[in-house]
This record gives sequence, structure tokens and C-alpha cells, in this order.
Amino acid sequence: MWYVGLDWSDTHHDVVVLDEAGHRVGTQRFAHSHQGLHHLKDFLLSIASRPEDLACIVETNHGLLITFLLEAGIPVYPVNPKTANQLRKTAGAKTDRIDAYLLAKTGRFDLADLRRLSPDSPIIAELKTLTRDQDALIQSQTRLVNQLTACLKEYYPVGLKLFGKLHQPSTLLFLQAYPTPAAAAAASLEEIEALLKRCKYPNARRAATEIVEQLHHQELTANEVIVRAKSRLMLSLVRQLLPLLEDIKSYDKEIASLFLKHPDHDLWQSLPRAAQRLAPRLLAEWGDDRARYRDAQSVQELAGTAPMPLQSGNFSKAHKRFACLKPLRNVLYQFAWQTTRQDGWAREYYQRKRMEGKTHSMAVRCLANVWVRIIYRMWVSKDVYQAATFEAAKLAHAPRQRVA
Repeated sequence: MWYVGLDWSDTHHDVVVLDEAGHRVGTQRFAHSHQGLHHLKDFLLSIASRPEDLACIVETNHGLLITFLLEAGIPVYPVNPKTANQLRKTAGAKTDRIDAYLLAKTGRFDLADLRRLSPDSPIIAELKTLTRDQDALIQSQTRLVNQLTACLKEYYPVGLKLFGKLHQPSTLLFLQAYPTPAAAAAASLEEIEALLKRCKYPNARRAATEIVEQLHHQELTANEVIVRAKSRLMLSLVRQLLPLLEDIKSYDKEIASLFLKHPDHDLWQSLPRAAQRLAPRLLAEWGDDRARYRDAQSVQELAGTAPMPLQSGNFSKAHKRFACLKPLRNVLYQFAWQTTRQDGWAREYYQRKRMEGKTHSMAVRCLANVWVRIIYRMWVSKDVYQAATFEAAKLAHAPRQRVA
């Protein structure tokens, strides 16, 4: 076996190869280009006769480099980016070549504990990319909405009270049509009603009447300079938000269409409150390769729901696992919290953990850990979730009380 430490960057990749005795047998830098990656492949295969005799340790699990290595049949073992720091000497010397050597050393000592990266199926790969990209767009939406909220507080506070949500087209189009409190107060009931009807707002007449009443209540007002300057910023934020909302909606359609094409969609859709948003993300991050995980515990460790033990002498405690697949952890946390609103057992479990003194985050993490075991069993057997089945299993495994 040959252990390949690969320190990657946007422009080049440093490679160090160790043999089983720990001797350095090759060191080289390759450009991040079509020609450079093929030279990397030739270099590795000149050392090992077969790709399977290589173990490539790298601090990422996605990107063009990883795709190239997997297509070349070279085994890839992704590790946490902080791995090399743990092996660094006291002097703390750091270069790309040193990092590559430390990664190769990690592979030589800890290969049995590392998880080999297996390529996702085409549907899973596309679904994972779409859901992660949409989440990035939603973060951009949240940032813009927060900026818009702060902006309206400074000169147009009544604008925050007119509609239930800022991030909806009717709100944004209203602000665009009436960018100042004076412009909104000067609008007639009929004009506001017509605007709401164009936005397909429910009960437009009643809503327009309520809006007019609110606009004519006395509110704090800013001076003309602030109104003129902040209304310009508000219109800029609205112009960014409107197309962004449309893009996010188009992602919803594409994700839903792709999700329904996958044979496992019934399994994930059966989970309580997974609905259209969480079910595709659970499928994308969990995957569909039944040979990928040894057991439920390996999923718990990957997702970061399993606690990390810390013990020294008489001291012992468990803390949050930071080295994990964060998109999987996030979607499991969201899902676990949503289930407390539908499944009685999940709500009781969460409340029990809170009564034990755990914070909200800790209680949700504990609940997510339980859900991983349930989902793993469903996933392996390809059975949909049924609350009655779980309740029966819980009753069967409950400790029996002694009869006096």
C-alpha cells in the first residue's frame, strides 16, 4: 500500500507519497489544470502498479480534483482540514509540502479509521448540488431581508407592519410602488387594492382597507435627508430580492422534480414534517449507497449527532462533535425539531431532555441521534416510516416493571 498526502489549492497541489515503512518515495507539485492533473495521475501510477494500491488522503470531499481522482479509480479518503495541525511539531513549521507529508502520515497510521469516499449516483450528486446551492441563495435572501428590515426601521417603520413577511412579492412590490411613508399615505384605497390584486394577494379589498388605516396612524418620521437617502437603499435591496425570490422558487421546482425520480423518494417523504423541503435534503446528504455505512453509529458520527467522549482520570464528560458533515448535521437538526410538532414521542423526548437541564440545541441533537437510528433501519430495509411501528418497537424494548 502507498499512502498519498495531497495538499490542494486553487492553483496547484503538493503530493507526498509514503510506503508502508513510512519512507518517502515521491514528492512533487502539480498545477491545477487538465495537463497537471493527468501528470499527477501518471506520477501516482508510476509508483503503484494498480490504483487500488493507493490511498489518497486529502482535506476536501468535493471539487474538480476529487472528481478526477475518483474517475481515475484512485481511492480517496477525505479528512477534516484540522487533521494536519494535530500532527504538526512543536516548532509549528508549515508549508504545503509539510502538510502533504502529514496527511500521508495520517493515512499510514489511521487508514482503518478513515472513510473511503465513494462517488454519488448521478441523481444524488445533482440533488446535493441543487439543495446546497439553494441554501446559499436562501442565506443571501436572509442577509438582504435583514438589511431591508434595518433600513425600514430608520425611516419607514410602518412598512414593517403592513404585511406578515418582508420576503414576499406583495410586500416588495408595495414598497417599490410607494418607497416613502408620504407616497404610501397619499395612495388611495383603490390604488392599493389594485396593486394587491396584481400580486394575487388574498382578500385584497379587506387587506387594502387595513393598510390604509395603518398608513394614517401617527408614526415616528425621519427628516427629508434620511428619507431620501434610505429610500434609495430600500429600492436597491428590493431590486435584488425580487429576482432572488424567483430563482429560489425555480430551484424548488427542479429539486422536487429530481427528488420524485429517485426510487427512495417514498421512504424519505414518509418521515413526519419532512415535506417538500427537508425530504430532498435528507436524501441528498444521506445518499443511496447501502454499502456506504457500517451501521447507524457511523452515520451518527458522520453527522455529528453522536457526542464526543472526553475522559481523563476521574474526569469524564461528553461534548459536541465538531468534525462532521455539516450539511447533513444541519438538515437532521432541522428535521428533528420539526418532528416535535407532529410526533408525540419526539415531543416528549425533547421535553424530557430539556427537563434534564439540556439546552435547546443539545436536546435537538439528542433527538436527531435517535432519528438517525430509526432512519438507518428504514433505509436498510427500504420501509417507509410508520409511527405505530416505532411505538410498538419502543414498547417491546421498554424495561419491564416487576410485579410485587
